[in-house]
Amino acid sequence: MKTLAIIGSGDLGQQLAHYALTDFHYDNVVFFDDFSNEKTVNNIPVIGKTIDAEKAFETKQFDELLIGIGYKHLAEKKRIFEELKDKIPFGKLVHSTALVDSTAIIERGSVIYPGCIIDAHAVIKENAVLNIGCTIAHDTIIGSHSFLSPRVAVAGFTTIEEQCFLGINSTIIDNINITAKTQIGAGSLVIKSIEKKGLYVGSPVRFIR
Repeated sequence: MKTLAIIGSGDLGQQLAHYALTDFHYDNVVFFDDFSNEKTVNNIPVIGKTIDAEKAFETKQFDELLIGIGYKHLAEKKRIFEELKDKIPFGKLVHSTALVDSTAIIERGSVIYPGCIIDAHAVIKENAVLNIGCTIAHDTIIGSHSFLSPRVAVAGFTTIEEQCFLGINSTIIDNINITAKTQIGAGSLVIKSIEKKGLYVGSPVRFIR
């Protein structure tokens, strides 16, 4: 019996729990949540706050950990990961319908939703989330703690640095770099490297703020 703990019992945490159980990656799930006083969420027990996770692992209440915090809190998602990564083993959740090339690397703490395609020699760094139907082409790197919305398409030889958010249906062409903590709006097209962090929207994208 293998139990997954998820930090955050909100919408994202509930999705991760759903895939963990229905896609048969784990036998049981428990939540930690700093902002809910509920004892259960969707019949899954909430066993404490984030601060309780280390002791709960030591007492064998779960086996692996994921962070179910949404895209608006990527810095907090990183902070929790960095704090716990050497104390608790992080799992990774790759849905059975995702197509992942044998040469691709998916690092700990990452989640790959249904229908994603991860091509040859692509790297998904720690604690990243790729939502439904993302396509990551060959030799591309998705940075740690980043969040890709549904149907994001990233071409080959591209690097997305850490804590980036890519909006639904955004497209990133090949051979470019997007600097850390950048947000790309829904439906946007990125055709050259982004060196200044901020919010970019449009086709092609322009800097907003």
